[in-house]
Amino acid sequence: MTTSLVLELLRANLAEQNIITDSVGVRPFETDGLTAYRETPWCVALPETVTQVRAVLRICAEHTVPVVTRGAGTGLSGGARPLNDGVLLVLSKMNRILEVDLNACTATVEPGVTNLSISEAVRQYGLYYAPDPSSQIACSIGGNVAENSGGVHCLKYGLTVHNVLGLKVQTIEGEELILGGKGYDTSTLDLLAVMTGSEGMLGVVTEVIVKLLPEPVEKQVLLAAFDDLKKAGQAVGKIIADGIIPAGLEMMDRLAIKAAEDYVHAGYPTDSAAILLCELDGTQGQVDADSSSVQDIMERLGATEVRRATSEDERDRFWLGRKSAFPAVGRIGPDYYCMDGTIPRREIGHVLDTISELSKSYQLSVANVFHAGDGNLHPLILYDANKPGEVEKAEALGGKILELCVEVGGTITGEHGVGVEKLDEMCVQFTAPEIRQFHRLKAAFDPDGLLNPGKAIPTLTRCSELGGMHVHGTQLPHPDLERF
Repeated sequence: MTTSLVLELLRANLAEQNIITDSVGVRPFETDGLTAYRETPWCVALPETVTQVRAVLRICAEHTVPVVTRGAGTGLSGGARPLNDGVLLVLSKMNRILEVDLNACTATVEPGVTNLSISEAVRQYGLYYAPDPSSQIACSIGGNVAENSGGVHCLKYGLTVHNVLGLKVQTIEGEELILGGKGYDTSTLDLLAVMTGSEGMLGVVTEVIVKLLPEPVEKQVLLAAFDDLKKAGQAVGKIIADGIIPAGLEMMDRLAIKAAEDYVHAGYPTDSAAILLCELDGTQGQVDADSSSVQDIMERLGATEVRRATSEDERDRFWLGRKSAFPAVGRIGPDYYCMDGTIPRREIGHVLDTISELSKSYQLSVANVFHAGDGNLHPLILYDANKPGEVEKAEALGGKILELCVEVGGTITGEHGVGVEKLDEMCVQFTAPEIRQFHRLKAAFDPDGLLNPGKAIPTLTRCSELGGMHVHGTQLPHPDLERF
């Protein structure tokens, strides 16, 4: 690659201040939220228009330069980690809300718009955007699309894929794809679902149409304390089995409870083994009936205490503790590694017990805070990166937790993506034919493999080395692949 030529072309299409190459300027972009993996980008490009995005992509395609797209950098799987021989395409300057359509109940936004700012912009109309990741004050909607983000309220209202109606996507050749729209009907392949969660490997999202919902008439939050994790897990399963779908149903264990309480003083009972936070919304009558049913279930299944929020301020405090759990845990250890996997709700108790055993075995503390209603776990593994071998030990423990998720019928990721973090575990969950199909899909959009290379999809060679393929009857699968 002739770097001087590529830089000259980039500067010809973007303002000088929007191209960063000096060692100090590129340093803040060397990692996303998964700080254990770092790489310094050769060049950072910050386009302000779709035309500039297309220009960057065309230049990179013509000169075979890899491109990694980045939003706010809050991702937790290393999906936005840059490459030292590539361009990091940062979309944070494309941050305008282009349209709010009150008739269609949609908002059309650029990818750099933060998640929370959408709800803030439409609050005056009695509307909001439902997906609410813990990082919603900072995370961008483009990043949400890339990772198929969820949040506290994804149990009732769905993940990003359920709340995005349309996308404009730029291909590596600099051509525009228009996927979906304000209506629900389409006569074409559902490429909208393919693009959502693709981690920037198929194209660059430059415009998003999101669905807006009316603010519920009534909300109620219940906090239930339990002296046993299994009892809390059973309560989660029973609530859903009885046909009640809360807006949010969250669980925190003792370590997470204490960390959050020390951090924001949410009023949590710190002597509990676990707490459940259950939010119910809808009409006044519906919320009253569901609240009584949920409280009854919690008490019958062993809750030592059940509180109902008596004011909006108390309700907000309950949720503040949950949404602050990640930074709160960060205060009690030098470093933490946030995992993300899903399990069937019936396995919550068993999985949490096994995680506790693994924690003792690896001699690393684990705080559990997660979306219990849809079985989306977020174990936080505490470690000290300054101690030799602790990073590797934390990674090994994380791998065991993800393997456990697959073992009980779950998956290795719920809403954080695969990135570079879970490449090995992809070989555990998927077979060789399935992984080959992933590669075929990527090649259809990006035949030269320039968009976010090395992320999300492992090579078959990698899976073979990890023992994902075995010799049967002296016949080695895929003998054409290099093993060493």
